[in-house]
Amino acid sequence: MQLTGAEIVIRCLQEEGVEHVFGYPGGAVLFIYDELFKQSKVKHILVRHEQGAVHAADGYARSTDKVGVALVTSGPGLTNAVTGIATAYMDSVPVVIISGQVPTHAIGQDAFQECDTVGITRPCVKHNFLVKDVRDIAPTIKKAFYIAGTGRPGPVVVDIPKDITAEKTEFSYPDKVVMRSYNPVVKGHAGQIKKAMQMLMSAKRPMIYAGGGVILGDASAELTKLVKLLGFPCTNTLMGLGGYPATDAQFVGMLGMHGTYEANMAMQHCDVLIAIGARFDDRVIGNPDHFFEQPRKIIHVDIDPSSISKRVRVDIPVVGNVRDVLQEMIRQLQAAKDKPDQAALKAWWEQIKAWRGRDCLKYDRASKIIKPQFVIEKLYEITKGEAFVTSDVGQHQMWAAQFYKFDKPRRWINSGGLGTMGVGLPYAMGVQLAHPKSTVACVTGEASIQMCIQELSTCKQYRLPIKIVNLNNRYMGMVRQWQQFFHGNRYAESYMDALPDFVKLAEAYGHVGIQVEKPADVEPALKEAFARKKDLVFLNFITDQTENVFPMVPGGKGLSEMILV
Repeated sequence: MQLTGAEIVIRCLQEEGVEHVFGYPGGAVLFIYDELFKQSKVKHILVRHEQGAVHAADGYARSTDKVGVALVTSGPGLTNAVTGIATAYMDSVPVVIISGQVPTHAIGQDAFQECDTVGITRPCVKHNFLVKDVRDIAPTIKKAFYIAGTGRPGPVVVDIPKDITAEKTEFSYPDKVVMRSYNPVVKGHAGQIKKAMQMLMSAKRPMIYAGGGVILGDASAELTKLVKLLGFPCTNTLMGLGGYPATDAQFVGMLGMHGTYEANMAMQHCDVLIAIGARFDDRVIGNPDHFFEQPRKIIHVDIDPSSISKRVRVDIPVVGNVRDVLQEMIRQLQAAKDKPDQAALKAWWEQIKAWRGRDCLKYDRASKIIKPQFVIEKLYEITKGEAFVTSDVGQHQMWAAQFYKFDKPRRWINSGGLGTMGVGLPYAMGVQLAHPKSTVACVTGEASIQMCIQELSTCKQYRLPIKIVNLNNRYMGMVRQWQQFFHGNRYAESYMDALPDFVKLAEAYGHVGIQVEKPADVEPALKEAFARKKDLVFLNFITDQTENVFPMVPGGKGLSEMILV
């Protein structure tokens, strides 16, 4: 039986077990949408903007171990999606984006709604394809899913001209993919792992630094077991939160620009550091020159060899899938006769305890104005730490990372690398659809939420009971904080002086809106919101305009040069 290209696209998605596709129709993909309409296995989620489609697919992927899927039309449909594609690329999230293209005979002719999809997306994808033959659709989509989800994950774009979706050919979906040019390493080199374990055993002041690769590699259980066996302190990056239980005594908090005092000081003063699925980002280690003022040996475990020694020179590189490498480390550790120096480790923990005594996350709990930290603490209490929490980007993101204790992986969904405002709500949509029976909260700010606020309409259409926690300080909070610290209190264009009535806006979209202005009302409002199991509730908390995120490592400074409260 011969199928059209559009039919083949849908059959491929079915073969991959895709449950949800996030998209927005347009002329170049109408044949594909027609075939979506004719079947029921793959459910299409109609977003209100293509950026929201990719963000939702991204959030879906981050909260599961599946590849997210988005479908957009040509031209502006694709360009609207680029921010979502770049966001997924920076955080190594597996997403396949199928885009329509003008007919093959019109490519390069400045046709209506034409753009160079391959050229535009090349810098921000793991790979992209332009399909020029209907016979290539099935093998190309198979490759796209394989590339997106293996090795270091990332977004893959498949651009399909409209005429190719109308042509017919026989359908056969490949069982496997063989690509001579793409063979990601899985198992780490046994000799390198042995050297790494010997170095860890010799440490007097060890530190385990784990990033988003632990989450993406489904290696949280292995990381937890290794940390427990060693008895070492562990810190997570912003993207790695939940990779190690935040309530455990060996967790010293998030590190980096807004990390805890104890995590940053331990990173700066350790003598042996093992980085696992992390990339020594500028927001993590600050100034590299300052970082290397203190000598230390570094072990770096990563699936991507290009990330090793990219920003800092390491002593022992281990290339491989994080879970496989950690399993081998655990095996070697359990078989080894040598154990860590317990006396030195005890002294190191005493030092960390002294750093913890600074209580770097303290804030005014007696304030008569709502403090944003207080809202996050109550959110954590009421959800018992079990919610999926998405966030936008800014102060609210940092407070959520600092005060919501994530004990499980894939529960904290935010944009780290690109820092994209507007992701919170579409992320929450993807997460809620992936986990329909779970509690999903979106922590946002009055500036970020307006970037994709039209997705409240999508939430209404699909009855998504997300709880939106809007920490409204009437400023672009993080911009204001930097302007206060480094620009002489000149708040250039950071004040939001034309805000909507968010309660009425939520109600206009058919949802529930609650305004909260007093600290005493925070807990009752949250309880009311989460009691409404079937409703989207928009909680607008009027918070202290002057509150800043502490600790803070100023740009260009080192980890031990933090600004404290």
